Amino acid sequence: MVRFAQLQLRDPAGAEDAVQEALAAALSGQGRFSGQAALKTWVFAILKNKIVDTLRLRQRMATITPLVADDKDEEDDFAVLFNTRGHWRAEDRPHAWGDPETTLAQQQFWAVFEACLTRLPDSVARVFMMREFLDFDTPGICQELAITTSHCHVILHRARMRLRLCLEQRWFTTEAHPC
Repeated sequence: MVRFAQLQLRDPAGAEDAVQEALAAALSGQGRFSGQAALKTWVFAILKNKIVDTLRLRQRMATITPLVADDKDEEDDFAVLFNTRGHWRAEDRPHAWGDPETTLAQQQFWAVFEACLTRLPDSVARVFMMREFLDFDTPGICQELAITTSHCHVILHRARMRLRLCLEQRWFTTEAHPC
């Protein structure tokens, strides 16, 4: 759980806090656990919500720094970028920013992929995420979930096939991409 939170939050202390909050919420809300899913799945869902809450809070708390503190400082900062003739120094030339349309398409693709991933059954999604997002090896997954190696491979195959079908229907079509 901590590893997953660290991947999402990119902050070890924040990840530990999110996991602790998720475990505390699960403990205090154990009466609401219906047993329809595995306990691990339920607690992991609570963790995902805590991660989303943390990310939203970070966005709200982000401060906007002034672009220019002082005109004199700005001139000093920029002076080192140019040669005596006023041209860009070769090593300080601006880098290509890439194609904004490509970046947007990539963001849209990952949004569709995430939607497809959430459509997988919990047990299948858990194995797939452990393997592909958390970098667990097959023996680690099998040990954690108490399943056989062959069952793990079957689950991964099913996950990949379902994701492929979903992506073919929702992304790799000639129609416009959903947002």
